[in-house]
Amino acid sequence: MREQLANIRAQALAAFEGAQTPAALDELRVKYLGKKGELTVVLKQMGRLSPEERPAMGQLANEVRAALESAIEEGGRRLAAAALEARLKAEAVDVTIPGRAVKLGHQHPMYVALDEIKEIFIGMGFTVLDGPEVELAELNFDRLNAEEGHPSRDWSDTFYFDEDSRVMLRSQTSPMQVRAMDSMPLPIRIIAPGRVYRKDEVDATHSPMFHQVEGMVIDKGVTMADLKGTLNTVVQKLYGEGTRTRFRPHHFPFTEPSCEMDVQCHKCGGVGCPTCKGEGWIELLGAGMIHPRVLEMAGIDPDVWSGWAFGIGLERTAMRRFKIADLRLIFENDVRFLEQF
Repeated sequence: MREQLANIRAQALAAFEGAQTPAALDELRVKYLGKKGELTVVLKQMGRLSPEERPAMGQLANEVRAALESAIEEGGRRLAAAALEARLKAEAVDVTIPGRAVKLGHQHPMYVALDEIKEIFIGMGFTVLDGPEVELAELNFDRLNAEEGHPSRDWSDTFYFDEDSRVMLRSQTSPMQVRAMDSMPLPIRIIAPGRVYRKDEVDATHSPMFHQVEGMVIDKGVTMADLKGTLNTVVQKLYGEGTRTRFRPHHFPFTEPSCEMDVQCHKCGGVGCPTCKGEGWIELLGAGMIHPRVLEMAGIDPDVWSGWAFGIGLERTAMRRFKIADLRLIFENDVRFLEQF
């Protein structure tokens, strides 16, 4: 048995040292140390030895096992080091090769327009707010004085999540007016940009998903003149001095009086074209003085405080800003289009 153990030790150590892959080394481990391995087979013969021989053979067998296990560990480290060395050589980088120029992108034209709007209003002392796109009908309609039965609440116009029409994709950024009135101290000056959703057919100036920038001021002594002066200033800064605007009477449930502001069509200069649908003007935003009932529902005394609000279409702002003829180009991600800006 002593001779058998010596032979196994010599053969195994030589085999371990010659193993070229981890898989080959593991096969050798099983061959010599596995349940049916050569060393295990020899150890099963210990029962045949006399009581006097067993201690010495047992100690020798343990020494052989320890030597083989140590050789396996050493072989594993050797193969791992060799694999790392080969990988480093294969992945070596020639630092003398000229690098490839990194092609940098740039802001989307719509977000260029948004940043310009933010900068203008921040310069006027406004705070920029952000709010959820999944909204409660209570904030999107009820608290904005749009009661049950109002056309904008119809399922044909609005994306609802539940049959009770209480949870929805917001159809406007106006709920941020309510959230601001509920959470901010008076006076308030805020803008709130974000995505909104309506069941509009896609055409040159409409999309079922688009962006608005909500704006609101509540203070003492605020009038319609403040609203018109502010919006004209914003338009002049966005589109340049001499940009023509017009205000038309309109109706919104949350403002009274209400108006819509148009800018002269950038495509035809007011003559009439497909972009402006022959009108010579493009609607930019809706606005008006905040309805006293909206203030009352927020716990604000309309006899002391007054305010105005507006909602501006960001895509249409970008269209006028960059003279884009079709709103659909903004969403198509055509690199040929986007690289122009």
